[in-house]
Amino acid sequence: MTTVILVMTYGQTRIVFAMSRDGLLPKKLSRVHSSLGTPFFATWIVGVVFGLVAAVVPLNVLTELINLGTLAAFSLISVAVIILRKTRPDLPRAFRCPAVPLVPLLAIAFCITLTLFLQATTWIAFLVWLAIGLVVYFTYARQRSLLN
Repeated sequence: MTTVILVMTYGQTRIVFAMSRDGLLPKKLSRVHSSLGTPFFATWIVGVVFGLVAAVVPLNVLTELINLGTLAAFSLISVAVIILRKTRPDLPRAFRCPAVPLVPLLAIAFCITLTLFLQATTWIAFLVWLAIGLVVYFTYARQRSLLN
């Protein structure tokens, strides 16, 4: 579990960096260290937040939250594959998915099935984090997005 959390921390730092670069989070989070070439401020923020969460949330709860978040992300990616293959068949593909829409639909079904076995408190925590994310998006990111 420690290695999963470490990899998630590293990945989250890169996501925060990319979101900041796109205007969805404050620009300070996309600053890159002059000699190391890493997003140092985003790394510190994510590290502190993850450290505080790890200090107060039991490991079994963290495990379920990570599982639910990963399964939700996989489900949304599968939905996106179906939508993009239908609406934008001209886009270059970095990977190939056989038997669209069958394989993505199976992925969605399996991910949703696995989430049904998680505790109700995990779902509540997930929905709270989702609500916080939506508030950040609609109060900050939507107006400042470079796509806007």
